[in-house]
Amino acid sequence: MAPEDLEVDINTTLSEEQGDDAAETSGADGWALASPESGPQPSLVVASELGVRDSTKLLGVQVVLIAAYSIIILLGVVGNSLVIYLIARYRGMRTVTNYFIANLALADLLVNALCLPFTLAYTLTDEWSFGSVLCHLVPFSQALAVLVSTLTLTAIALDRQRCIVHHLESRLSQRVSFIIVSAIWGLGAVLACPLAVFREYHHVEFPGLGRRAVCTESWPGGQERDAIIYSVSMLVLQYVLPLCIITCAYARIWAKLRSHVSPGTSGRANVDRQCRRKKTTKMLLSVVVVFAVSWLPFNAFQLASDIHGRVLDLSEYKLVYTLFHVVAMCSTFANPFLYGWMNTNYRNGFLTVFRCERNTDAIRPETELASMRTRSLRDGPRRQLQQQQQQQQCVASGVRADATSGRTQTTTSSFIDGRRKRVLAERDVERHGRPLAGTADEKAPLPSVDTEG
Repeated sequence: MAPEDLEVDINTTLSEEQGDDAAETSGADGWALASPESGPQPSLVVASELGVRDSTKLLGVQVVLIAAYSIIILLGVVGNSLVIYLIARYRGMRTVTNYFIANLALADLLVNALCLPFTLAYTLTDEWSFGSVLCHLVPFSQALAVLVSTLTLTAIALDRQRCIVHHLESRLSQRVSFIIVSAIWGLGAVLACPLAVFREYHHVEFPGLGRRAVCTESWPGGQERDAIIYSVSMLVLQYVLPLCIITCAYARIWAKLRSHVSPGTSGRANVDRQCRRKKTTKMLLSVVVVFAVSWLPFNAFQLASDIHGRVLDLSEYKLVYTLFHVVAMCSTFANPFLYGWMNTNYRNGFLTVFRCERNTDAIRPETELASMRTRSLRDGPRRQLQQQQQQQQCVASGVRADATSGRTQTTTSSFIDGRRKRVLAERDVERHGRPLAGTADEKAPLPSVDTEG
């Protein structure tokens, strides 16, 4: 049973000898199910006849489920569409990491479009109402979208490890990134193929409910062992292995950030580095926690359902399954928040879109922002030294200018004083027939012109 399905397991029988035991068990869709070991012939008993209560049939529960799925779809579609739009619209956003983020957003859009509506409809109606073709295509597409989403998360973690741990020396090219994205979709399609092949759409007559259309897994020979092997393999490839890779990658990134100390950084530069380290740590921790928490309950419950048939006998199996499915689907709108809103470029881009602005100055390539920060840290002390030298040069120039001005003023004053002396001497000769004492003496104080009679 694939982790993306919500269906009635009708590959069991309820024989006449097990009629007493059937009254003690209940099915995933409000009907009582026999144990999985009974055989391939389906036979179901109406749960209401057995006194089993299906909470998903309560109006209040249905309203809550519809509201929850609608909110997830709305947030997922809006958030992921904005991420794709920003990357396609602004040239500065077209980086290798952003291509992976766009692929992640596209996969999450498919999850919102394929997993949520069909699962909600199947939960509320207890019937597959979408025909034989979609019975094969929808489960395949659901598994493909979920696999692409988790594999892309893994690729982003590995790409960030290469960029941060190896200092951008081995950064991927756009061509290589496109090849990786294509490989992710190809691998996801191969892993999801069994859900399209081993599928059966048929009608079953249920007592008290009439003829119902169902879409179930149909493995060769009705072997439950094949279903269990596939479920365990999907759990490992979709959850366990990606989680281990993501955790190891971000652990190496955090270790590199902690051990890395830029030479010559102190004061304000050190504070900025600590702030960036704190923000990076929060983002990395959020990525791992959201991925692990959102998918753990769903995958664990689904694995338990496949391995131990008694889990299917829970009276609220359908409600528990749906709740875990809602929690897992929350990652579809959490990813745009973690990879978008916590990034300055995406945040500025979102604000630009919401305000209907065309200002793209705030959106710059990450490499440009990183180089600007690096230059500011590297050139900070040198810029301060240059400013000090410029100030000293200005002061020295001012002193020289003052000295030159003083010499010029002194020379001008001497010239004026000498001319004044000659004028006074000539006036004395005209009045007295001779110059007065001290008039020709350059060192004698000259009387003011205003004191002359």
